[in-house]
Amino acid sequence: MHNKPKYTLFKNTTYALAGLVDVTKHEPSFKLQILLFVVGVTVAWILPIEIGYKFVLSISLLIPIMAEITNSAIERVVDLVTQDYHILAKQAKDAGAALVFVSLMTLGAIWIATLALAFELV
Repeated sequence: MHNKPKYTLFKNTTYALAGLVDVTKHEPSFKLQILLFVVGVTVAWILPIEIGYKFVLSISLLIPIMAEITNSAIERVVDLVTQDYHILAKQAKDAGAALVFVSLMTLGAIWIATLALAFELV
């Protein structure tokens, strides 16, 4: 028995969009990541820097969004398996939270380095 429907581009796209809608509706942290993305992209495109730097800054804002989606998936699978406290469940959820944290630190480093280069501070 297979738990995976037959692959089609259209079906997989609808599944992906349904996932985005669901995460947006049910995950407050994801909404914050979307806000960060919108504000960050706006700031990046307002800054008086070359277009290549604007693209780097804008694309880097997707890193925390991807991490948050992954973290949400981990949390949901853990909750599906058990509602009881278990050290492995805690460690899985903590690892997902660590992924989001590291993605935000990476985002910060990319912005600092890119802006330093763009404004010739280094």
